[in-house]
Amino acid sequence: MKLPARNPLNANKLLHSKWTAAAPADKEKHFMVIKVLEPDTPGAAVTHVELQAVHSQRIQTMSWRALRDAAVWRQGWV
Repeated sequence: MKLPARNPLNANKLLHSKWTAAAPADKEKHFMVIKVLEPDTPGAAVTHVELQAVHSQRIQTMSWRALRDAAVWRQGWV
């Protein structure tokens, strides 16, 4: 039996999405995308997002494509 394919990530739909770190550090396990950073060139593709740690409120900027790495991130709060 073939499993259905997961929905691919879309940068334009990441705002307010929730993520779980596969290997939490400093009690930071759950994160939320708080901002999708607009590119400098109008019409260019989105490349980065801001994630905020729920526990510490720390904000980090990263490539949204890094969220595809299942060894580092899990979609949702697991």
